[in-house]
Amino acid sequence: MVAAPAAAQGTLFGIVADRDGGKQVIRLPAAGPDGVIGRYLYTPSIAAGLGAKDIGVDRAWLGQTQILVFRRLGKRVLLSFENTRFRALNGERGAEEAVESSFAPSTIWAGEAVDEPGGGTAVDIAGFLLRDGLDIAGRLKQGKAGTYRLAPTLSYVDARQSAAFPDNVEFQSVLTFQTDEPGAAIRRAVPDARAITVAVHHSFIRLPDDGFATRAHDPRTGTSVQVIRNDYATALDRPIVTRLVRRFRLTKRDPGAARSAVVKPIVFYVDRAAPEAIRTALIEGARWWAQAFDAAGYSDAFRVELLPEGVNPMDARYNVIAWVHRETRAWSTGSTIVDPRTGEIVRGVVQLGSLRAWQDKMIFEGLVGAERENSGAADDPIRLVRARLRQLAVHEVGHALGLSHNFAGSSYAGRASVMDYPAPLIRVRDGGLDLSDAYATGVGAWDRFAIRWLYGTAPKGADEARWLDGLAREGQARGYRFVADGDTRGAGDAQPYGNMWDNGEDAVAELANVLAARRIALARFGLRNLPEGAPAADLRRMIVPIYLYHRYQVTAASKLIGGVDYGYAVKGDGHERAAVVPAARQRAALTALIGTLSPDQLDLPDPLLAVLSSVQSGTPDIQYEVELLPSRTAAPFDLPGAAEAAADVTFEALLDPERLNRLIEQQRVDPQQLSVDELFDRIGAALGPAAAGQGRAAELRRRVRAR
Repeated sequence: MVAAPAAAQGTLFGIVADRDGGKQVIRLPAAGPDGVIGRYLYTPSIAAGLGAKDIGVDRAWLGQTQILVFRRLGKRVLLSFENTRFRALNGERGAEEAVESSFAPSTIWAGEAVDEPGGGTAVDIAGFLLRDGLDIAGRLKQGKAGTYRLAPTLSYVDARQSAAFPDNVEFQSVLTFQTDEPGAAIRRAVPDARAITVAVHHSFIRLPDDGFATRAHDPRTGTSVQVIRNDYATALDRPIVTRLVRRFRLTKRDPGAARSAVVKPIVFYVDRAAPEAIRTALIEGARWWAQAFDAAGYSDAFRVELLPEGVNPMDARYNVIAWVHRETRAWSTGSTIVDPRTGEIVRGVVQLGSLRAWQDKMIFEGLVGAERENSGAADDPIRLVRARLRQLAVHEVGHALGLSHNFAGSSYAGRASVMDYPAPLIRVRDGGLDLSDAYATGVGAWDRFAIRWLYGTAPKGADEARWLDGLAREGQARGYRFVADGDTRGAGDAQPYGNMWDNGEDAVAELANVLAARRIALARFGLRNLPEGAPAADLRRMIVPIYLYHRYQVTAASKLIGGVDYGYAVKGDGHERAAVVPAARQRAALTALIGTLSPDQLDLPDPLLAVLSSVQSGTPDIQYEVELLPSRTAAPFDLPGAAEAAADVTFEALLDPERLNRLIEQQRVDPQQLSVDELFDRIGAALGPAAAGQGRAAELRRRVRAR
């Protein structure tokens, strides 16, 4: 066993690394009168994951951050998680004790205490590090991967990853889980699905001092609620529940100056796992946040650099932008380690799914053709992928800075927020597709506002709460819109500006533009869209996002029907009343949506259908199992089946029960509004037998009518 520096020598606490993996002894200071040895922030994370979609046990995934208390009781050391949600913050011990005795902590582990010279304590915490603290077995079961159990004899502490620093101590354990009946969800990702081995990183971090200024959440600002706190000592004229935002500690060198350099900048490090060209795009995009901090009065407050060689990406000293691989494409995230008492961000971790880049490349090849690759032109798919990667990096880093989604960001001020999901802005010019302005560069007006509200400092002598309220009102006065996840992702959501992957303020006009771009792309679609030597069967995958290219704009247009423009107002700001979308706009949206069901929109030319009937041979691949249009014709491409899939996009948005219920209520209040009867009459007139036509058009219309 090899001793690391003890706490007295400048580290958080001392460690003794066991190269055989059997023990992990730590050396702690003496216990206080209450038996408490120390209190630390503790965060487990995944250092080496599964790469299996929809399970979530991926590299760089963060578990919950909690306050872990080491307490000595006789010959034992007990580890407990504090209950931080329920507090009594007036400083009176009696009130604090009443809350502590009302809400239980969680004692999760105990080990044998060994007396150290000078009154300290040593304890082997290998048992703690080798427990399934992330509930990986539960996640596997929930993901239908199988009923796994931790295999202690196949698990160990990786002493090579143990390290002690002044403000954090890092450990890593390697855990193996076994089952006799693995599920299909895991078989593709591991060599033997009966046994899976992952590496779990454990970060113990010094509790931040009391110098951090908490900030109460304002629903108008697009910031993330991190701490929901019940204060049972609060006065009766104040709310008992407090919501605090999460943010980094950012301190000006000159606190009284409107503009100042900072004591410690926020630095994010890009993972060396990303290939160089991708890495450059990630650095460029993430650095755009420096613009927002600069506008908020901070000089050199935000940086992005390459992760130093040899650094473990899960080391708590580094904010990391991690490049994560999975068997098929999945989500990206921006997560944080946060002090659960205050909302202070101690560390940011961004996960960027690598296969997203290849999916985007396939989409751009489908739109403009593979021969445009490496041309350097505005429609070069490689150039467009890099532009999209810049958007991905700045978006997820925004989450790690404390911002939530703003799904209204694409609807005003020239794409006002990188916290929206960015659809490429494509214009039809001279019969072709213009992608010269596909993606914006830099952060938007909303992003500057949100960072100023979240990190800005009130002028000297000003009341901070009033200053922050003034900023929020100023944003409202400028017409800034904010729509969060909860009002965007549902098929029946009412907020007309809460949309993903859309463009523009006028959803109906942009639907017409998107359909025109789709029509041009499909008219030219074929073998030219494939890279040289690629299997012709790849066209069956490539056509899916092109044939359904209009789907997100369909959703945006549908939200005008039964739409209600409401906000996150506070009393007295003048924005408390919601407004129903005018009847004329609702009817225009209905006309546009019915147009997406026309056989003219759903048909494909015969020469294209012929090349779409090539198939892939060899071992089945998940890409060809889950990302193809449905078929009831065996190998040949099923055009009516594709038409049904496209029609479902429209019907699922248009005929959602919540939307129809709103139409009934809106028409009750205003008889001139669009009614449910009118909606169904117009759909029936467009799709009924009288409009059947002849040949393939009649069959496509019949299939759509059947849906």
